[in-house]
Formats: sequence, C-alpha cells, structure tokens
Amino acid sequence: MAKLSRRGFLQATGLAALARGANASAEMARPAADKPRSYGFFNPQEAAFIEAAVARLIPADNLGPGALEADVPGFIDKQLGGAWGAGERLYRSGPWHAGTPSQGYQLPFTPAELFRNALRAIDADLAKSKGHGFANLPPAEQDAYLTALEKGERDLGSVPAKVFFETLWEMTLEGYFSDPVYGGNKNMAAWEMIGFPGAYANFYELVDRHGEAFQRRPVSLGETGTMQIHPDPNIPAYAPAKGR
Repeated sequence: MAKLSRRGFLQATGLAALARGANASAEMARPAADKPRSYGFFNPQEAAFIEAAVARLIPADNLGPGALEADVPGFIDKQLGGAWGAGERLYRSGPWHAGTPSQGYQLPFTPAELFRNALRAIDADLAKSKGHGFANLPPAEQDAYLTALEKGERDLGSVPAKVFFETLWEMTLEGYFSDPVYGGNKNMAAWEMIGFPGAYANFYELVDRHGEAFQRRPVSLGETGTMQIHPDPNIPAYAPAKGR
C-alpha cells in the first residue's frame, strides 16, 4: 500500500485521514484503555489480528483517533455476523472462475467465510514463519505483512491475499466513517475530525440565515431531537425535542 500521511490524504480528498503508520509511533497503535471488547463473530485469535491490523491501517495521531479507538473492530464484527456477512445479496450459484478487475468479487465465499478462511490461513502462516500471531509482531513487521497481503504475496490457500486485504481495507474505512448505529465511529469522533454534521434531517431554521458560522455537533441516526443553531459556539448546537 502506498504510504500516505493522514494530513496528505485529508488535503487531497477533503474527507478524512488515512495512513498505515509509517510515521505513527508504536504507542499510537496500542489498543485504547477501554473495557475489554466483546465480539459475536470473531474468536479471540481472529479479534487479535483485526484489532492490530486496523490500528496500523488508520493509526491515531494528532488529527484524531485511530480505527481501534473508533471501534472499527466492532463494526466489522457486526457486519460479518449479520445478513451482509452471510452473503444475503450475493449470487452464489457459480460457476466460479477468476474474473477481471472490472467484474468485481468472483469468489464462492460469503464475506464471513472469506474472513474466517483468510484469518485461519494468516494465523497458520505466521505461526510457521514467526512463531506467533500478527498482534505480537513489531509495528514495522505488521506493516510489512499487510503490504505483502495487499500485493498478493502471501499464500492464504483458497482466498487470494489481495482480495482479503482489499475487503479489510474497505471495511476499515466504512467502520471509521459509518454512523455509530452500525458500530464504529465511536462517539462520532471521525465526523468531528472532518466536520461532518451527521444525520440532521431538518435545516429549516437555516434557510434565511447567511454569513453565520455553521457550528454544531454531529448527530447520529440513533438520536432524536431538534437542531438549534446558536451564535455562541460554546452553546451546544443540539437540544432534545420536547416530549420525546
């Protein structure tokens, strides 16, 4: 994966900071000191890889939290354990042949099966080559292993390493910026970082107001209430709706 600083990506896209941690310290990659996470899909070995991997894909830095702090592992766990992970909308009747890049996903596995098979193969690969799991590797070696997956240079058996990495990367991004109702984006910290207002549905009060700073905290789909814009940025921009 091309090394790209969090600030460089933010400037290039106007959306968010994404980096693998070439300049991130090992301290940034450590799990947040929260209560232990619980998972419905991942077993402990799988969870250890996912937590360590997403912490390297989007590490915490001075611009905002990393994927681990935003609970991206929880998002991925929920998605794989639900209808999407079960391949609810996937065509699964074959035939199964290698496709071109323009044809998209061409494997017989559901997303849940893809992750389970790939993580099992990664665990076996590292046990043979390193004697321990991904989470116990130094940060530089974690980065090197993720890069090898991205380039398709590791043998994961029935799962192409490149396909697994691309899926993990896409889910890490989705979990980092998703609405918190889906898991991930804990405390809407990623939205706060990029200035995204969230799921407000009513902007009526703003129609005739011009030249004013737009100040408010993000709102999740899981919240109910009315929006109130105040000239004083120290006053919360959201107040619960009466009677709810």
